Amino acid sequence: MTQASVGFHCPECTSSGRQQVHRGPIAVDPVATKALLVVNVAISLAVIVSGGGALPTAVLIDFGLAGPPLDVNGEAYRILTSGVLHDGLFHLGVNMYSLWIVGPLVERALGASRFIALYFASLIAGSFGALLVDPLSFTVGASGAIFGLFGAATVIALASGNRDIGKGLGAIVGINLVLTFAVPVLSIGGHVGGLLGGVALAGAFVPQIRAKRPEWESLAVAMLLVAFLAAGALWAGSQWPDPLF
Repeated sequence: MTQASVGFHCPECTSSGRQQVHRGPIAVDPVATKALLVVNVAISLAVIVSGGGALPTAVLIDFGLAGPPLDVNGEAYRILTSGVLHDGLFHLGVNMYSLWIVGPLVERALGASRFIALYFASLIAGSFGALLVDPLSFTVGASGAIFGLFGAATVIALASGNRDIGKGLGAIVGINLVLTFAVPVLSIGGHVGGLLGGVALAGAFVPQIRAKRPEWESLAVAMLLVAFLAAGALWAGSQWPDPLF
């Protein structure tokens, strides 16, 4: 082997001069991930500041996933707003750190538009799951969307042939699922629902990207899934009695 400026070249390539250098950007700037980080942090900090440094419970109750019926009294917004609220700085920090770790991986693979669509589809899937499993429990946080991103990253890694990375991501998902079932305050339906939503949409996106289909087709699929999940969440909420508050 012949030593080169980067790594080594075989003698045949060196003598033939076939080696080439391609210059370009090392990675795509994950602007969508950064935007979601800013939105989540800004909203949570605004809630804390409005409470004088403490968490204003009234705000969390008004905008969190506080129980059914979500299709009455204009409360359908909860299936979305619950995913951008957090019940403390630790909760916010854990979710935002996770978003910063896995978000760029998924965004670079899917592109910003598909990434945002998958994030919010996973968020709505988490709300659906939370209402389906335990609708009378108070639920806030971006965990459903984060689980969806980890599920999507696992699907993308395995589909691209990166089995070691896929297995590593799968192990992370498995550990977090164990914690979800072991820690009483965590939302089982929210985490599992978000995970399934992310896996399903990533499974739809990957063949479209490989076939070089137009981006609008992927977004149309995402919109159909979001509509189905939102309808499911409203239905699940309407099956239970009113919450105490």
